[in-house]
Amino acid sequence: MMWPLYMVNVFTFEQIKQKNLITFVTHLTMMPKKSKGRQKIQMARMEKESNLLVTFSKRRSGLFKKASELCILCGVEIAIIVFSPGKKVFSFGHPSVEIIVDRFLKQNPPLYSSTTQLMEAHRNANIHELNRQLAYEISHLEIEKNKSEELTKIRKEGIDNHWWEAPIESLGIEELERLKVAMGFLKKDIEEQKKRIVAANPLQIVPVSAPNGIGGEYIAKGSGLDLAMTPHGFVLGFGNFSR
Repeated sequence: MMWPLYMVNVFTFEQIKQKNLITFVTHLTMMPKKSKGRQKIQMARMEKESNLLVTFSKRRSGLFKKASELCILCGVEIAIIVFSPGKKVFSFGHPSVEIIVDRFLKQNPPLYSSTTQLMEAHRNANIHELNRQLAYEISHLEIEKNKSEELTKIRKEGIDNHWWEAPIESLGIEELERLKVAMGFLKKDIEEQKKRIVAANPLQIVPVSAPNGIGGEYIAKGSGLDLAMTPHGFVLGFGNFSR
């Protein structure tokens, strides 16, 4: 009897893994995109005036900071003049805006005397040192600002975890109800502690005669406690009393 022959393809593990990878990649390419992904932001003028002012303030500070770092690192002379959207003028210059502008306009500056050159060199050195200190203070200010933000974040998290320490005005209905119940338990504990203290300290009753000889008031003296008690049914004052 002749058995039928079947052609069987034998694949290695690497071939199977490669085939599955190709199938997986093909499946991914066929899946529709759910988001637009990263897109290039179009550079266009902002329409909202408040956004203009905020962006200008941030970018201007960054521009002047980069210019100061360039002067410190490379020793360049630079002048920047910026007009804000509100028509205000801001400038930055090293050694100064006037010197750079005059040099640019004249192209061929006159020869300076040795004294003038010495004074300018001294001035440039001072300005360079001031720029270096300014850059250091700016970086230090950024570090302190980050620390302040971290402390604010930690404090906010602490308030969230210990909500009962927050101001009452900031609590909601649920927190107020829980606080009310807790205060009730606290009041009960205080009363019980007060009773234990009174029981542990026996009182010594000392009678004090009233001015008219009727009735009277008793001063209870103990260890640390002075209690004034009026006899039951008497109202003191100029001989008047009642039961």
